[in-house]
Amino acid sequence: MNKKMMTSIKVQKLLHYKMQQRIIGDGYGMRGKSKWIIEAIEEFLQLPDFPSLADIADGMEQLTEMVSIRLSDELAVKLDKAIVQVRLQYPTMEGVKSNLIRASILQRLIRATTSVPEY
Repeated sequence: MNKKMMTSIKVQKLLHYKMQQRIIGDGYGMRGKSKWIIEAIEEFLQLPDFPSLADIADGMEQLTEMVSIRLSDELAVKLDKAIVQVRLQYPTMEGVKSNLIRASILQRLIRATTSVPEY
């Protein structure tokens, strides 16, 4: 059985609203929020420049909305490894895991809206 770990992050109100819209628009429904965010994290960690994108998320202000998600043990291990990579480049960054998750959400929103259709 795959164990789940609960984690919570704070996000900006507008980011939270846009995320909820996208989750519903993508057909996940609000019960699929964790799945949508998990997919965002998995995709984000594949990017070669994810540490610098996490650094950008570090500058977010007005983090007023709480988002809770269930992470599998496997994804938690991947996040732990990603934290080490970020810490190597940005040793003074606080809240690295939260920044990684926030950046994942932001990147999924951005990349979905800027994709170019293939002909």
